Amino acid sequence: MVFRKTLFDDDQIKDPSKDGKKEVKPLEKLKSFEDKISTAIERVKTLKEEKTLSERKIRELERLLDDKSQEVEHLRSEKNAIKGQLESLLSELETLEAD
Repeated sequence: MVFRKTLFDDDQIKDPSKDGKKEVKPLEKLKSFEDKISTAIERVKTLKEEKTLSERKIRELERLLDDKSQEVEHLRSEKNAIKGQLESLLSELETLEAD
């Protein structure tokens, strides 16, 4: 039965069958893995913060859009009221000209 080395083996005997490549020690592998996990965690934190800021900006823009939509609706109703008043005044002028 052949046992293969694992990350947690304590013996650091170099395997001559590796064609002269430097063997990475288990602690170095563990440190590298830890660094990668730390980097991933920091990236996740950054992305969550960016997501929160983006969601906040979206809500702010949606409120602004709602405000502008209400303003447009108010201006349309004002326009229609003024149009009605002008039509009424023009109608009165036409009746005066007809007399």
